[in-house]
Amino acid sequence: MKVAIIGATHAGVFSAKQIKAEHPDAEIHVFEKNDTVSFLSCGIALWIGDHVSSPNKMFYESPESMAKQGITMHMNTEVLEAKLVDKHLVYKDLASGEETAADFDKIVITTGSKAIKPNLPGIHSDRVFDSKNWKNANDLKKVTPEIKSAIVIGAGYIGAELAEQLSVNGKKVTLIDGLDRVLAKNTSDEFSSVFEEAYKKHGVQLELNQMVSSFEDIENGVKVKTDKGEYEADIAILGIGFLPNTGLFQGQVNMLKNGAIETNEYMETSVPGVFAAGDAATVFYNPTQKYDYIPLATNAVRQGVLVGKNIEKNTVAYQGTQATSAVELYELAYAATGLTKESAKIKGVDAESVTIEEDYRPDFMLSTTPVKASLTWEKGSRRIVGAAFMSKHDISQAANVVSLAIENKMTIDQLAMTDFFFQPNFGQPINYVSSVAMAAQAKAE
Repeated sequence: MKVAIIGATHAGVFSAKQIKAEHPDAEIHVFEKNDTVSFLSCGIALWIGDHVSSPNKMFYESPESMAKQGITMHMNTEVLEAKLVDKHLVYKDLASGEETAADFDKIVITTGSKAIKPNLPGIHSDRVFDSKNWKNANDLKKVTPEIKSAIVIGAGYIGAELAEQLSVNGKKVTLIDGLDRVLAKNTSDEFSSVFEEAYKKHGVQLELNQMVSSFEDIENGVKVKTDKGEYEADIAILGIGFLPNTGLFQGQVNMLKNGAIETNEYMETSVPGVFAAGDAATVFYNPTQKYDYIPLATNAVRQGVLVGKNIEKNTVAYQGTQATSAVELYELAYAATGLTKESAKIKGVDAESVTIEEDYRPDFMLSTTPVKASLTWEKGSRRIVGAAFMSKHDISQAANVVSLAIENKMTIDQLAMTDFFFQPNFGQPINYVSSVAMAAQAKAE
């Protein structure tokens, strides 16, 4: 079996490794335009903030380590043409310019995503930085120690983390977003308002509910114009979001309107023998029970593994995702899974939510700290569709617990009675996960 994997993203790396594990005799070719693989881009803000022991550890594989596993790596190589029905590729060595054509038995599309970069005046200035890949990370790491101010555009997870790390390292930061609050697509208002207060406390200038219209180089800096004002800083950083990088395959496979490639539960596209995974593909979103586009590394890794398990025959079905994620800003941990009440409405789910706040362990302990917990459920069925937790305590695993509950279609009633241990070092007699479920029960009556 001869397999072509287009893109050495997280999904591409795990697809290649799993195919080799399942089919040791398979001939696997990975095509990648860049010279690195498996970069953990979620660490960019942490690296800029000097929280990374070594940038080399931000990769869990290399072209050399992949080759040692029997995988043929075509680095600095661009796929120019892909005839998916025929399993035919034309690719170009970017160093030599040489073009080659080859046929395969299977094709795996793991081309990932591309940063949203609107065609605005001045956006291609050397003072406007992207925050997506290894090159972007290096560019930012070189310039940020010397700057005194920065404008971050986009208050999602990436922009939020960049703004936080720059501010705690003494930079004057302006954070701009088109929505009316920070992390608006990731949190409900009661959580984002806590973060907004933390930003203000650390001197971050929040400029929300406005759209950027242009960039202009000025002496020793850049001016960012929006529909509501003008802002100046040494540099600007884009963190607007991502779209599927699937232009090469337009018209050949079924896609969502945004270009995300549709797959079945075995990661196979509408073209037999062609698979897709990661940021290039759709996911089955368990809270809504529908396919959606949610670019997350965790989704990409699992989907890549499934490609390997199903490359020859349907073996293991995709269990879907809850889009569980987390962020820590100014020592405040936030972890969430599934939908908020606001996002449920947008997705067409008739939902209700409740929020509580209580100390994570008994007050007789010498120290404790509050946990803010929210639970969202579908009206009528009482099926859990989302949860969020915030604290200075590590609440990350609570989101994983509720993620599992969502995947298994548990109700608020089941979660309220689920067995969680009690020990004063770790929690209350009624764990805050159960406590918020009980609050949901009371509100739902």
